[in-house]
Amino acid sequence: MASAAVTFSGFNNVDFNMVLNSLMQVASQPLTSLQKQQSDLQSQITTYGTLTSRLQALQTASKDLSSSSGLSAVSGTSSNPAALGVATSGSITPGHYDVVVNELARAQVMVSASFSSDADTTVVSHGGSLQIGSATVTVAGDVTLQGLADAINATDGTGVQAAVVRTSPTSYRLALTSKLTGAAEAFTVQSSLADGPGGAFLFPDADDNGIAGDSAADNAIAASDASLSVNNIPVTSSSNTLADVIPGLTLTAYAKDPAATIGVEVASDPSALSSKLQKFVTAYNDLAKFVGDQRAAAANGDSKSIGRNPLLRQVSSALRSALLGAHGTGEFSRLSQVGVTFTHSGTMELDEAMLTSALASKPDDVRALIGGLDGAFTAVTGLVSTYAQANGLISTTKEHLTAQIRTMSDQITQLQGRLALQREALQKEFIEADIAMSRLKNQSSSLASFGSNFGSL
Repeated sequence: MASAAVTFSGFNNVDFNMVLNSLMQVASQPLTSLQKQQSDLQSQITTYGTLTSRLQALQTASKDLSSSSGLSAVSGTSSNPAALGVATSGSITPGHYDVVVNELARAQVMVSASFSSDADTTVVSHGGSLQIGSATVTVAGDVTLQGLADAINATDGTGVQAAVVRTSPTSYRLALTSKLTGAAEAFTVQSSLADGPGGAFLFPDADDNGIAGDSAADNAIAASDASLSVNNIPVTSSSNTLADVIPGLTLTAYAKDPAATIGVEVASDPSALSSKLQKFVTAYNDLAKFVGDQRAAAANGDSKSIGRNPLLRQVSSALRSALLGAHGTGEFSRLSQVGVTFTHSGTMELDEAMLTSALASKPDDVRALIGGLDGAFTAVTGLVSTYAQANGLISTTKEHLTAQIRTMSDQITQLQGRLALQREALQKEFIEADIAMSRLKNQSSSLASFGSNFGSL
């Protein structure tokens, strides 16, 4: 605690400053103790934040295993990945597929027949409307090319995105692009725009029927569906990503070549699942080390530790029970049966040979154990949310500690105020005592001098 300067005579052989500071040091012990408690609680809040981070890492790894895409024990490869991408998920039987990409799904693109010398200065119409599909775009008053594009983009239900494109140094046109690919997303345009200073603003209309976009010649790119052949079976799709042709296999067409056959191989591959399991094991071991360190610190008397808090023991116990418990609906009911085990020290490890063997014999049962509705990691994901989510148990505990810190701050302020008054009172008493002692000393000197002079008479 800061102290005001105290000036004493210095003639009385009494160090009142030392006495004052000693007394105030004793009186400040409750304040020092309270400040330490407050600091310890703040450290505990930070430590709970670290616990939340460890649990969130564990939850991320757990979610990867509880989702169907994380449980694939096979992988797919394409003989020409630049033309056809392949991804596997869930349960799919290994096999070979011959794929031919005859056509890609495309979004329709239409470019205006009329042009302007600039995008946002020259008026192209004095108002009117456009009918795009079933949507009506209304333009009030003079409008530039950019203004027309903005009006189209601001109108719901057109199904198109408008943009001004520069086709030459002095030529700007309006381009309309369907928001979705596929023949079903084709659109037409009928214009009721009023003529501008340069005349009517026109869209391509090859058959001159007042409807733009209803013939291939009207479009820069015609809307089309993807067309593939899978093992000589014709397949069409409005998207270039086909996820429902073969269950568990997603094909993505990038380039068409009707004359080329692309081979797709689906083979057993436990490495992807093993990698996700190892990520979880690592996250769990990080959490276990954190818990162990906190408990050791608490045992050594570290008041900043949360090792003695029941919440920490509860988290650790609940996770261990969930991971050791029975799950799944098939032959495998324990994680230890597929190579995920606990060591004597309480950490986890993965036996990849056991996992590979289990996947080879009963892949569906392994998936049910790991991430099915009754799967181990489905249970872990839900359990961790109870503690780590925004309104979870850890958040509640941190809020309680924060409230304690606020209360202590008020108590500290009050103590500091009382100590300041106490110091001020002691200062006055010591100053008065010093003055009194100085007076007595002066009187004593005067009497001694008087007695000496009297004796000499």
